[in-house]
Amino acid sequence: MAKTQLGARVDEDVAELAKKRAADLGLSIGDYLARLVQDDASGLRARAVDAAARFLAEHQAVFDEAEQAQPKPGGARAA
Repeated sequence: MAKTQLGARVDEDVAELAKKRAADLGLSIGDYLARLVQDDASGLRARAVDAAARFLAEHQAVFDEAEQAQPKPGGARAA
């Protein structure tokens, strides 16, 4: 498949984050960006976010209960 070079200006912190994530995944920056675009275009990212939102909505009570059970600073507990 032929490749095309793209140029884009992004904030330095975004560039550093992209480099780190690409390295964490063992990808070049170009391959990492291509993966992000393909995931976005295929709807994969939207489906993952929707699934996470559904999971949180279905199990919110469990998260709330666990949070309330956590000791508060200074020994105070949630009412």
